[in-house]
Amino acid sequence: MSTAALPELLMGPMVRRADANGVCFQFATSIPSQYRIELDNVDTYSEHHSIVLGSQLFLHFIVLKSINENLPTDELLSYRLYNDKQQVDLSHFCYDGKATPEFVIPQTLEQIFHGSCRNPHHPAQDSLVAAQRWQAEQRTHGKAGADILLLSGDQVYADDVAGAMLIAIHRLIELLGIYKELPLDILLPEELSEQLYQRHLFLPKVPWQQRNKIGVGYWLKKDEPHFSSLKAANHLISFEEFIALYLLNFSSVAWSLIDLASISYQAKTAECQQLFENEKQALIEFSQGLYEVQRLFANVSTLMMFDDHDVTDDWNLTAGWEQVIYQHPVSRRIVNNGLISYWLMQGFGNDAGVKTAALVDDFKVSLSKQKQWQFNAFDKTVLDFNHWHYELNTVPKVVVLDTRTHRWRNEQNFNEPSGLLDWERLTELENSLLTHEQVIIVSPAPVFGVKSIEAIQALFNMCAQPLLVDVENWMAHEGSAKKLLDTFRRDDTPKETLILSGDVHYSFCFSVQKRFGKHPNRIWQLTASGIKNEFPRKLINILDKLDSILYAPKSPLNFFTKRWHMEVDKHQTKDDSQKYLVSDSAISLITLEAGNLACYKLIHGDGHTTEFDLVKQ
Repeated sequence: MSTAALPELLMGPMVRRADANGVCFQFATSIPSQYRIELDNVDTYSEHHSIVLGSQLFLHFIVLKSINENLPTDELLSYRLYNDKQQVDLSHFCYDGKATPEFVIPQTLEQIFHGSCRNPHHPAQDSLVAAQRWQAEQRTHGKAGADILLLSGDQVYADDVAGAMLIAIHRLIELLGIYKELPLDILLPEELSEQLYQRHLFLPKVPWQQRNKIGVGYWLKKDEPHFSSLKAANHLISFEEFIALYLLNFSSVAWSLIDLASISYQAKTAECQQLFENEKQALIEFSQGLYEVQRLFANVSTLMMFDDHDVTDDWNLTAGWEQVIYQHPVSRRIVNNGLISYWLMQGFGNDAGVKTAALVDDFKVSLSKQKQWQFNAFDKTVLDFNHWHYELNTVPKVVVLDTRTHRWRNEQNFNEPSGLLDWERLTELENSLLTHEQVIIVSPAPVFGVKSIEAIQALFNMCAQPLLVDVENWMAHEGSAKKLLDTFRRDDTPKETLILSGDVHYSFCFSVQKRFGKHPNRIWQLTASGIKNEFPRKLINILDKLDSILYAPKSPLNFFTKRWHMEVDKHQTKDDSQKYLVSDSAISLITLEAGNLACYKLIHGDGHTTEFDLVKQ
């Protein structure tokens, strides 16, 4: 396809942060233009941020603000996009009977979509498609539907990339002329076909001679990979690859330029060939649903937060992991490429550029006159940036946690799991909760997880293998666990706290109350994972039964957990299965009444729903 035939709108528009002070819209185009957005029947002006990412790729953020007073809240608002010549056609993003896309600036939250873990080549159906269809039905009946969409991690899988996806990424890079960074000092084969399912062999490693002599790896003379992902065969490396991946995760237009059906690969083994074909089929189904996902993004304010796979598996899990990665120039660059692309494609829209826009100027000067990215200076800037977390001043208040870059490192043993938040950020969280009747906390990893699974993780950690089973739970670090639980036990914390989490690839509903004290506070742990990912069903059923047996309410094992001062009750599903843990891919729908939880439901990829019984335990 010639560049002249490229569609103007390559991605979006996506409605990002929306509050009374302003609304942020995010989209990408193939041409430069002075874009603006207008609301129907509301006098506004817009601030336009444009970032050039390629010869035919321009990323835009428009922050819309009211001329006279705050923007109207809790009502549907229609908008129109204009370039410097005319109105851009957004009719395909409109719901039936509407002339423009519409969204709500939420002040009082009543219905919330929440989910995490969206892996394009997983065979499960994309639950965002099901969410869009539910939202469309609500709009058809004159209702606003969900006020907001919260995505709490693993919006992309940079470390777990399908073979056909990697080919599509490189085709899109060339088609859009995405600017490339200076070549990294890594000896990859020149031909992409020779790299497929082989990239993990070329990623940096710790030579066996430098490994600890106590470990088995030293005596087996086995080098240890810097990156601990078990699925790193097609791990992304360069900045342009990360950018193309985001386009292919968020945009159906990007796939229409690629012709996925024509992508082929001749593997050296029958097993690898079958893997490629299975992944390709899953990607075909994924790409076919992106049209509907884009409609959802265009009509609902969408906020995001990273977890490890947005950059790489086990990102900052231990101080030892950090030490190895950040002291090696190639490994550090790969991780920073993930973080920079997150800032551009997710982070900027979360705060409408209030703090994240401070990175723009330094980023732009990283592009040389030869149109190559040179990030040596910008790396320090982006690593020093510590405002990825954010809050929404809604009712209830929403506090979104960055549990990746504020880690509480174990200084005695660098191979022990780090706490998910350090003391400073935990203190900030404590202050954020005070004086509020209800609060919603978005924590990528569950605060109150399944005890039997946490016990298995603790066992692997005792065997010095925390990376093998992703020991990513709050209770794995003594200091952060104690500080967080002490906060929840205070008498001046909210009467109702909802914790929205994902990460684990299964969903559940727990309610928590402190065992001692007169303050009638209730904590709900609502975990929804994944949007397009699943935990092995047979295994999760075994772990579910094991947890019910070992950690029954009267089991003495409860007193050996760090949270024994808190009474954790598990809630079953209302269907005939009466499960505590649900593996089926899903996005959750949370319904609030006067700020309190009224209904917790899962909308699965095939459209069926599962509701948890909030009374029966």
